Amino acid sequence: MMGVLGIREAIYAADQAGLDLVEISPNAVPPVCKILDYGKFKYEAQKKANAARKKQKVIEVKEIKMRPGIDTHDYDVKMRAIRKFLGEGDKVKVTLRFRGREMVHQELGAQLLEKVRNEVNEAAKVEQYPRLEGRHLSMVIAPR
Repeated sequence: MMGVLGIREAIYAADQAGLDLVEISPNAVPPVCKILDYGKFKYEAQKKANAARKKQKVIEVKEIKMRPGIDTHDYDVKMRAIRKFLGEGDKVKVTLRFRGREMVHQELGAQLLEKVRNEVNEAAKVEQYPRLEGRHLSMVIAPR
């Protein structure tokens, strides 16, 4: 703490210390400055930014594809994968593919997606309710 100094005195003090005079708060009256090594200051700020970037989790959207006439064992395997993805913090897009005359019975697909939603209800919330996109009925589930 050097107190209130004039500009020339502050620059001279920084020069004597072999460091830089850095303006911290220009809008304050009088403006607040620090005498420090600016290169080291920038390096440490960059290190903090990199560490913060490393810690953040990128949420991916995993896709599970099913058919309306899926067998119980296959359904159980798909549900296990959905629970695993949700547990890892990823979103899951459940897609139902209709082929041929299955398009006539879209209500079977809607019932299957409703069953999926009810099974993962405690661990996830529906982010996008089932909607038909051509021959695909899809729904997006996100972890709570």
